[in-house]
Amino acid sequence: MLLLAALPALLIAIAPIVYLVARATAGGGLQSLDVSTIGPATIRTFVLAILVAVGAVGIGVPMAVLTIRTDLPLRRIALVLGALPLVIPSYVGALALLGALGPRGLLAQALEPLGVFRLPTIDGLLGSTIVLVLFTYPYVLLLTAAALRRVDPALEQAARGMGRGSLDTFVRVTLPQIRSAVIAGALLAALYAMSDFGVVSLLRCTTLTREAFLRYDALYDPAGAAAVGLVLAALALLMVGAEQWTVRGSTIAARRRVRAREATTPLELGQAARLGASAFVLTIISLALILPLAILIWWALTLIGDASLLSQLVDALPAAANAIGVSSAAAIVCLILALPVVALVTRSSGRLPRWIESVSYVGYALPGIVVGLGLVFFAIRTAPFLYQTVALVVLAYVVRLLPQAISGARSGWERVDPRFEQAARGMGRSVSGTLFRVTLPLAAPGVLTGAALVVLTAIKELPATLLLRPNGFETPATIIWQKTNVAEYSSAAIPALLLIAISAIPVYFLLIRPEARPRP
Repeated sequence: MLLLAALPALLIAIAPIVYLVARATAGGGLQSLDVSTIGPATIRTFVLAILVAVGAVGIGVPMAVLTIRTDLPLRRIALVLGALPLVIPSYVGALALLGALGPRGLLAQALEPLGVFRLPTIDGLLGSTIVLVLFTYPYVLLLTAAALRRVDPALEQAARGMGRGSLDTFVRVTLPQIRSAVIAGALLAALYAMSDFGVVSLLRCTTLTREAFLRYDALYDPAGAAAVGLVLAALALLMVGAEQWTVRGSTIAARRRVRAREATTPLELGQAARLGASAFVLTIISLALILPLAILIWWALTLIGDASLLSQLVDALPAAANAIGVSSAAAIVCLILALPVVALVTRSSGRLPRWIESVSYVGYALPGIVVGLGLVFFAIRTAPFLYQTVALVVLAYVVRLLPQAISGARSGWERVDPRFEQAARGMGRSVSGTLFRVTLPLAAPGVLTGAALVVLTAIKELPATLLLRPNGFETPATIIWQKTNVAEYSSAAIPALLLIAISAIPVYFLLIRPEARPRP
């Protein structure tokens, strides 16, 4: 039954792979691969993904612990602000950081009176890593925060009562219980880095994504681009397999958290620790959110007095409504498809469930243009009525973002003890009744986190939207792209700021409202 319910997710996930295989083999794309070019790009892509994953964990986990489990000042505000960089398109963030910290940016201009006329460049692998870490660590933060809310503080209190220090308690007691969520967030960050095109292009870091785009756009070699996409898909499957091997055994530990309650008393930090933690959180928020926002606001202020300011804002509002509509629809579809997959993976043994889950992650590592071309290929040949419709845009989001829903839902599902479900069935509950009355309420933090991740990422999705949208259908991301493509950065600032504003709403309800609910 679960296997049958999980089949739609599998079919949607393998569609881009089928396209890549068909296109690469039919057009001789595999023969066009040059090892001297693809080899370094593959290594660089893998290294970038690993560095981004490590950096995202290094920022996201400490920030989640500090804002959820300690008495950090203004911790609720810090939690929301810490998650908001996720809604800034990575290429917009890169532009803003270059505008502020680049060789000829605002900082360089401010230092000119002191004799500093040019700052070091921040391009290449190092610059791409820094930028991508700053805009992907919220994946780890959100999933880890949701997991921490379900960790039983009694276990930590018992460890401290036995003489364990705070760090030792976290490593030995807390971390094993949230390990699955942390690794899931790291995987999302790594796959995002693999699929990113804007940052690596702006900072001149040749990865597989950039190589695929150049083959398609500059050389007009769709077969060669598809062949590069296949290499990228294989690399994604390798990373997903490594993630599944790493979290093996986490499910059993997670089920011990079923009776978890939120900590009633936050862990008290000493004065020195509180100062250091505050400096850490403020530094990250400043680099990942305040600095890009300041640059966007600076660009927007240059339009004051311009008669076009009001018209640009009016044009951006319908685009924002479009983005909210399609991203919400994608989140609903992703949840419908993800829940059977998660139930199959967490409640069944064997290789088939893990294989289905692994394949579902591939779309997230593929560039949006590859997913878009694959859907155009299938729409024209099998469902022409879908071509250039909003439904096809939503389907593209689902293909790319289904792993986010699966990661969030799995982190919540693993905390549900199957004995509760068996007890409900023994009391006469149907399968659906058990799902809605027992399983989903217990798994809700992770499930809602996955849905929020889909919404927040879909709102800023660009390549697939540009390729598949109907004529006249705009989102803030497409307007930003159109403006930055002709160097109208001031005009791009208006939809970018609106995008951040509308994205703050789901972040608030996801991260703050759960803390305001009465504790059971």
